[in-house]
Amino acid sequence: MSTQTLVNHPTLLDHVVIAGPDLEEVVSWFAERTGVTATPGGAHPTGTANALVALTVGGERRPHYMELIGPNPEVEHETAPQAFGIDGLDAPTIVTYAIHPEDIEAALAAVRAQGLDPGDIRDLSRRRPDGVLLEWRLTRSGTAGYRTPFLIDWGRTEQPGLSDIATIELVAFERVEPDPGDAAARLRALPEGGAAPTVQGDPAGFRLTLRTPSGETVVL
Repeated sequence: MSTQTLVNHPTLLDHVVIAGPDLEEVVSWFAERTGVTATPGGAHPTGTANALVALTVGGERRPHYMELIGPNPEVEHETAPQAFGIDGLDAPTIVTYAIHPEDIEAALAAVRAQGLDPGDIRDLSRRRPDGVLLEWRLTRSGTAGYRTPFLIDWGRTEQPGLSDIATIELVAFERVEPDPGDAAARLRALPEGGAAPTVQGDPAGFRLTLRTPSGETVVL
């Protein structure tokens, strides 16, 4: 007998971004709450580094993952990196998420035509600890801000959620808004499957529900 797993998240979800002022502290914070230690990802030219956890659905791998990101601990920083608002954070925070449309150029044009600007498409890269170079394209620095998902295209690079990294089960990823109706109206410009389900709450932000390897449900 097969069972159907109900998951409450954007169908175009690529990854959820959890940022903080210290990467090692973000990794420890996540491990303490879930029992899962994120796999080191690599360093970016922006002065940041990350660690990753793949998100399974119904126990199976999907092209979804979590990016834990902070200042690169191997680099001296005069000021904190601005990426994902790290320079304004004092604790680990779910700041945004990425979606992977089938055609990033067409999706960007359609979103902009409806008045939402997630920014221009930029090329980025990082090297994994094993030396493999990962390259991708994403939108960044638009007027929409981090509360709106950015678009990403991995091209020929393996999507990190499908790679050999730590895993945890995704139960739900939702947007929390004082006025869900207003938020839904703003996000109608996104491609179908791009908007996170919205629930009422205060303050505004995101809510990530996970199932740990021990079977415990954890809400971040």
